[in-house]
Amino acid sequence: MARIVLVEDNPHNQAVFMAALRRLPHAVELLADGAAAIASATADPPDLMLLDLSLPQVDGWTVVRTLRGADDPRLKSLTIVALTAHAMKGDRERAIDAGCDAYLSKPVSPRELIRRVEELVAGSAAA
Repeated sequence: MARIVLVEDNPHNQAVFMAALRRLPHAVELLADGAAAIASATADPPDLMLLDLSLPQVDGWTVVRTLRGADDPRLKSLTIVALTAHAMKGDRERAIDAGCDAYLSKPVSPRELIRRVEELVAGSAAA
């Protein structure tokens, strides 16, 4: 069983994504801001982080840079998925270049979210 952290500040998106993720046989934790994401990952890195890039105060870009820049090798290898409404040309590449391992643009269907999470969890378990 994997530990997944969803970092999302929008209550509607929180409800939709958590309803989908609860169908999986994994432990899922919901965080609403970037500072909490950094603190949680630093204390106990999850297997997968689904990260909204447009968070208030400490945005997702800062979270990615902070985790990837840490001395802890567990944070450097943490699977981070950008979960964002940024869907313009080049946004996916920008997220990957920033240190995200994958990119999902909102709106994301529950089926697509589950498929990608399972794919990524299986991939990190195989590594």
